[in-house]
Amino acid sequence: MVKLAAKCILAGDPAVGKTALAQIFRSDGAHFQKNYTLTTGVDLVVKTVPVSDTGDSVELFIFDSAGKELFSEMLDKLWESPNVLCLVYDVTNEQSFTNCSKWLEKARSQIPGTSLPGVLVGNKTDLAGRRAVDSAQAQAWALGQGLEYFETSVKEMENYEAPFYCLAKQFHHLYREKVEVFQALL
Repeated sequence: MVKLAAKCILAGDPAVGKTALAQIFRSDGAHFQKNYTLTTGVDLVVKTVPVSDTGDSVELFIFDSAGKELFSEMLDKLWESPNVLCLVYDVTNEQSFTNCSKWLEKARSQIPGTSLPGVLVGNKTDLAGRRAVDSAQAQAWALGQGLEYFETSVKEMENYEAPFYCLAKQFHHLYREKVEVFQALL
């Protein structure tokens, strides 16, 4: 039984639901705040996630960063050496989806020459009548970037755990690959 620790960057535009997603995940669905203040700087959320079909787990250190900080020097320091990325957009806000490429580029620039496993999360699916980003379009973009795709409604508590379980599994897979490389050297 192995317990790993992974630094997870939670990124995306302001008001897409990053903090709500992190908080509801941490509280196992018990804590949905109706009113949020915009995050300034970074909030840290820590939660251990079991990796399915193994006795192992990954402790995710989720860095919930302010959406308006894309070009700040503070973000460079806080995002240093990430292990996984959770990129969030609002399905009712096309600009928040378009800006995902900037957030992804920023996150990947923190570990040049290394792949950064991650997920793209379309949040606020409960607002179906106001949807501005097509699921197929978002999924195709995610796939093209090497990201897994999920849709959630934090407000309705739908699918909010899946992205984090996926990130834990991706990180665990990288760990297993490295162990196999070391074992092959012996």
